[in-house]
Amino acid sequence: MKSKYHDLSEQELRERLTELKSELFNLRFQMATGQAQNPMLIRECKRNIARVKTVIREREIKAARV
Repeated sequence: MKSKYHDLSEQELRERLTELKSELFNLRFQMATGQAQNPMLIRECKRNIARVKTVIREREIKAARV
């Protein structure tokens, strides 16, 4: 899963980041209302957000060096 983010384009990464943030919002809402099936999904979603942001930042730094 980690390596698949490196294969995505910049636009696809930004779209995926938006999707993940929306998913995290929904999971938090479900936790607050007691409807969440698996609380570990929140942790996984946060980690995926961090992975996407890391790849985006790596590309920004790489572009600045060139």
